[in-house]
Amino acid sequence: MTQAAEAARTVIMTVDDDPGVSRAVARDLRRRYGASYRIVRAESGESALDALRELKLRGDLVAVILADYRMPRMNGIEFLEQALDVHPGARRVLLTAYADTGAAIDAINVVDLDHYLLKPWDPPEEKLYPVLDDLLEAWRRSDYRPVPSTKVVGHRWSARSSDVREFLARNQVPYRWYSCDEPEGRRLLAAAGEDGMRLPVVITPDGTPLVEPEAVDLAARVGLATTPAADFYDLVVIGGGPAGLGAAVYGASEGLRTVLVERSATGGQAGQSSRIENYLGFPDGVSGAQLTDRARRQATRFGAEILTAREVTGLEINGAARVVRFSDGSAVAAHSVILATGVSYRQLAAPGCDELNGCGVFYGSALTEAAACQGHDVYIVGGANSAGQAAMYLARFAKSVTLLVRGPDLTASMSYYLIQQIEQAPNVSVRCGTVVEGAHGDGHLQQLTLRDTDSGQSELVDAQWLFVFIGAAPPTDWLDGTVLRDERGFILTGPGLTPDGRPPADWELDRPPYHLETNVPGVFVAGDARAESAKRVASAVGEGAMAVMLVHRYLEQS
Repeated sequence: MTQAAEAARTVIMTVDDDPGVSRAVARDLRRRYGASYRIVRAESGESALDALRELKLRGDLVAVILADYRMPRMNGIEFLEQALDVHPGARRVLLTAYADTGAAIDAINVVDLDHYLLKPWDPPEEKLYPVLDDLLEAWRRSDYRPVPSTKVVGHRWSARSSDVREFLARNQVPYRWYSCDEPEGRRLLAAAGEDGMRLPVVITPDGTPLVEPEAVDLAARVGLATTPAADFYDLVVIGGGPAGLGAAVYGASEGLRTVLVERSATGGQAGQSSRIENYLGFPDGVSGAQLTDRARRQATRFGAEILTAREVTGLEINGAARVVRFSDGSAVAAHSVILATGVSYRQLAAPGCDELNGCGVFYGSALTEAAACQGHDVYIVGGANSAGQAAMYLARFAKSVTLLVRGPDLTASMSYYLIQQIEQAPNVSVRCGTVVEGAHGDGHLQQLTLRDTDSGQSELVDAQWLFVFIGAAPPTDWLDGTVLRDERGFILTGPGLTPDGRPPADWELDRPPYHLETNVPGVFVAGDARAESAKRVASAVGEGAMAVMLVHRYLEQS
């Protein structure tokens, strides 16, 4: 946007309940600033807030807000406090009578007031314009452009609304959530021309409304890359978890033209973890989102491309090229491929769970829902580290957290440090030998049927939240007929390709397959999708780096 065009969309707002004063302020402002700024006036705090929200919906900037202190229903300080949430970068001025200067001084601490002006301000050349000139100059010098903010209007118990929020959060896209049942949500829907029958409605930073958007369309409109910049690369990395990000960092840093393809959001299961405390170099722990964001920025700094919301559906061998097919029929080719697809949580087979998916039943941590668990009883299915980390995080909000574990205890699959934390948490309990037999609710989860595996007895409990962390199923069906996998879908590599450790019968090269190489030369595996992998963040990152080293060997010999 040019400076002139930006100025034309920049607003100076004045708010005063006295129509005469309101017109006088607007007149003086237009006389001095009307050629460069839009002057917007309102005669109540409520109408001014409505105008500010509509300006934000359209992506307009607000430089200065002048508000009268003595207004009915909502005084100037109360108005500016709410305006701060809508346009935090705007400079704030309070118009006061001499008797109200004490309140104005107090407001400096309440709403971060920039200035207060005594009425009357005549002559404006001496008392109004110098103040506004300084504030506008300070606003221009500051980082006044708001952080691109995507708005999501939806329903609390809408599966699609939950999916969109999780997609944006995991891709580090700033957004604000508005319930369609609240006044602000209804105003945004009205401004977008929607009646709330189709949700969610996503409003992009430029004010464009997207109704029930698909992930690939949403990604493209909020600034995420979805299309490769080239047709051919040295390396295509499929999957953006720790293994894939590790491969992208090391591949790009060592000079390989690298593109990473992720179907949802970078980070994988680790990216959904509230806190990882046993990862080398982070003695105080690090959240999965923080670790993912750092790795993603590191990969792009070295020149790796990262494509989001692209689902890979096929792998073809075309001479020396390895061709990766996408669900929309397009493709990208490379000399080599690293499969880092990770694993997905298995679905609960209990009746009612499918119908309530996203409406109280969530697979993975769904950290965007954590705040809504305030004061509620939360149930978590699973006994591995991901379930334990989620339990400790959700315990900060929930009234109680209950871990439902099929096995006799937690020691088989959970790290000792997490077991200790769970034992010490006053509102976290563990029910071993317990499975979910059914989920019940009208539009959202309301009750669970739990069964004790030892006694066979069932119990009905009230529940609005169920988070599921069970098993690990690799999403590798699309490799059928091309890459060898075991009976559970995990990818076989190196000596594990055959029972006797020898190369497969159709192996064409003189050398045996490398340790992380599949039965297709030049196609490697890293992380949890590999058969017999360690299922830990550190080992996944290490395998990503090792796979790149083997890619170099492969390319040198090709």
